[in-house]
Amino acid sequence: MQDIAKNNFDFIRVLLAFIVFVGHLGYLSTSPSLEFLKHSPVEVGVFAFFIVSGFLIARSYERTSTLKKYIKKRLNRIVPAYLLVVVLCTVLLSLVSTVSFSEYFSSPQTLRYFLWNSAFMNFMAPNLPGVFGNGAVNGALWTLKIEMCFYFLVPVLFLFFGKNNKYRNISLIVFYFLSLIYLNYFEMIGKVEISRQIPGALCYFIGGMLVYFNFHKFIKHKNILFIIAILTVWIDLIFKIKLFSPIMISIIVLYVAYSFKFLNNFGKYGDFTYGIYIFHFPIIRVFATLGLFSNYNPYFMAFICMLVVIGVGVCSWHLYEKRFL
Repeated sequence: MQDIAKNNFDFIRVLLAFIVFVGHLGYLSTSPSLEFLKHSPVEVGVFAFFIVSGFLIARSYERTSTLKKYIKKRLNRIVPAYLLVVVLCTVLLSLVSTVSFSEYFSSPQTLRYFLWNSAFMNFMAPNLPGVFGNGAVNGALWTLKIEMCFYFLVPVLFLFFGKNNKYRNISLIVFYFLSLIYLNYFEMIGKVEISRQIPGALCYFIGGMLVYFNFHKFIKHKNILFIIAILTVWIDLIFKIKLFSPIMISIIVLYVAYSFKFLNNFGKYGDFTYGIYIFHFPIIRVFATLGLFSNYNPYFMAFICMLVVIGVGVCSWHLYEKRFL
């Protein structure tokens, strides 16, 4: 039986972060030459992150001896770097603001941005004065409040069905379909942003949990499950409804996680994914604000932007994030 600890999650996270980065680059660069990058499946990348989290967080909670230790581990992983990007954006983006330093730092908008974003309530204050034409400073951060909620939801779910409860699969499937009802309802009435919030994203997180709790069965039948998953996702696409695709995408993601053994050591130099994810959005916007995509070769500047994002992610991990883990 395959060892659950030998996996490709480091590779998958980097791949997903790259998918999100490329898609945002297509939209935020405002360069006609880079518009083709908009076809990058950003939504799939974001929800796949929730799938990976569902698998790994269920595993983490089940293997952690106390609730206190679990919460400490989860907070140390997400909060320090998150607060770092909020602080750095609040301070450093004053350099690209169209208003003066005195007006920028005395503006109530700056304080509101810092306070609301520090509390993971990005939607309450997404903008800084004179920055990016008053557009969203870091549109990637909306997923972090959902991730935090899922961290705290896992202990509640375990209380609901118990750590060794034979009904836990049934319980999770019930929550899965309740989440799907929410997700599909708001998508059908055109409120896509609302559909992606915590209740709607839960089905992807539960998809990862279900695979974890049935890991041995999954590994035994992973090849046939992968084929079924690919076909079923297409059925959902044809009928334009999400019914089986969240759990099927979970199977596809976790199939990749436990296949292709040559990718097992992908993360041996560090876990840069989180830094890449939380910093890429404002970095792209700075490049666009400075006119780098429009005044120079957009393909070359896209490559440079990618290198900067990767460099910031590497520095964030080695100089800051891993100190808390």
